[in-house]
Amino acid sequence: MSDTISPWVQRYAPLVPGGEVLDLACGKGRHARHMVTLGHAVLALDGNPEALLEAAGPGITTTPIDLEEPGAVWPFGPGRFAGIVVTNYLHRPLMADMLASLAPNGVLIYETFAEGNAQFGKPSNPDFLLQPGELLALAAEHGLRVVAYEDGVTQVPKPAMVQRLCAVKPGFPRSAALLPPL
Repeated sequence: MSDTISPWVQRYAPLVPGGEVLDLACGKGRHARHMVTLGHAVLALDGNPEALLEAAGPGITTTPIDLEEPGAVWPFGPGRFAGIVVTNYLHRPLMADMLASLAPNGVLIYETFAEGNAQFGKPSNPDFLLQPGELLALAAEHGLRVVAYEDGVTQVPKPAMVQRLCAVKPGFPRSAALLPPL
């Protein structure tokens, strides 16, 4: 796993309003550290306690929770997070509760593998691959406004089929969606 910040996360992270950010399935904390540099307190969540040791740092609270274990429930209440960042992770049973945890003006930045990734290697299990348009449908179902979306092949950090989404809750002012230059 690369320590390099995802260009997608780097591009849209400045849209996150002031407040706490959740880095879900944070791994070693590359995005948590980036969000701290933007002035956010970050809750870094991962099921791997060893990875969390590397993710820990000033402004970052780490929490070892395996949200995929039997009986696991989403541990956060509604409207808590100004932003949620998810990369290279998909666990569909969490989606509705995760999105409910976004503040009324919150920002979701999501990037993970999509159907067709098997041609490039792992993950290849359909349980861990987004279906065509799945992130768009998720945003629509939960009343999010899509700021940006991509679905296709990336070469960086390695060839993969991905979907990427930046979406905002209804309270996010349209005038605050200042898109960075391409």
